[in-house]
Amino acid sequence: MGKNELSLDKFEEAYEIVKQVTSETKLVYSDYFSVQTGNKVYLKPENMQLTGAYKLRGAYYKISTLTEEERAKGLITASAGNHAQGVAYAAKCYGVKAVIVMPTTTPLIKVNRTKGYGAEVVLHGDVYDEACAYAYQLAEEKGYTFVHPFDDLDVATGQGTIAMEIIKELPLVDYILVPIGGGGLATGVSTLAKLLNPKIKVIGVEPAGANCMQESIRAGKVLTLDHVSTIADGTAVKTPGSNIFPYVSKNLDDIITIEDEELVVSFLDMVENHKMIVENSGLLPVAALKHLDVKNKKIVSILSGGNMDVITMSSVVQQGLVLRDRIFTVSVLLPDKPGELSRVADVIAKQNGNVIKLEHNQFVSINRSAAVELRITLEAYGTEHKNQIIDALHENGYQPKLVRASI
Repeated sequence: MGKNELSLDKFEEAYEIVKQVTSETKLVYSDYFSVQTGNKVYLKPENMQLTGAYKLRGAYYKISTLTEEERAKGLITASAGNHAQGVAYAAKCYGVKAVIVMPTTTPLIKVNRTKGYGAEVVLHGDVYDEACAYAYQLAEEKGYTFVHPFDDLDVATGQGTIAMEIIKELPLVDYILVPIGGGGLATGVSTLAKLLNPKIKVIGVEPAGANCMQESIRAGKVLTLDHVSTIADGTAVKTPGSNIFPYVSKNLDDIITIEDEELVVSFLDMVENHKMIVENSGLLPVAALKHLDVKNKKIVSILSGGNMDVITMSSVVQQGLVLRDRIFTVSVLLPDKPGELSRVADVIAKQNGNVIKLEHNQFVSINRSAAVELRITLEAYGTEHKNQIIDALHENGYQPKLVRASI
């Protein structure tokens, strides 16, 4: 084995080293997803990891492989997200200087958290690619050691320690679902899983709007997407890693792609059924469960991170409630005379609908005695309950029209 190849020895070494800093993220059995899918579903909650994501593993192991001289030069990386915090924390553990280049658009909370771990933050460029180019430039000028977010075999080895933990805890695991951005996590997990037990199926999961690994594997070489569009910002990558690509091509059994809407409802599922906050990229392996055409298998979904700002969270919850028919808005036309409002309210109350907003528009028609528009935003238990309420309105002589829910 060459110095830079992924080997069982390296994975075992990384497993012991990474244990020095990581929290134990024991598997969580999911009754909810097990019943839904007819499998035994377990969650690997790296959203509960120190720094809120798995990235600490690869960063810490990478630093352990460096010489004293390389560490003394200081580390540099580019990231707007979890890798920034992982490198900053790992560097702090080793007492090493870390410089993190972040795009100028990075939310302040992420900048402050990264600084909080003792790193120096440089804001540069509008997007990750510009920040990354500048980080390489600084590494060249100042002699820093560059730590790539995913296209580095030592970093991928550190991320692969997740697979070691899964297999130790659940030796008879059949499937591991892993999110893919640039491919570092998928490389480590799939390569180690196959080394330990070739029968384990490892499935990569990408956003449909950023499926760079799927397209590259189809082409048999690393490709760059023209553009990416997904709410899963942690996996919004245009070009997968070229150093790790041979391992992913060889060891991944399949790739599933997920639409943004599926992530929105998966967020609700996790909050309501597991009381866990999981960021959109970490929800990819949860959303992928319903795409797997298998039964009675032991499946682990890796929840890669939980760093989501509160504003994003609130909009995802609202969208999720609308998509699940838990909130909807109907428009009905009423004669402009006393008592009509209470009649409608009575129909809704009998169906256990909960009114959360009313909008009353008397100017919808020139003939006010004929029609006043009432927009009613309601809370329901789901699609069946929503349809019952609409049917009851029809039966009572109203002509309800569904309109876009506004909360």
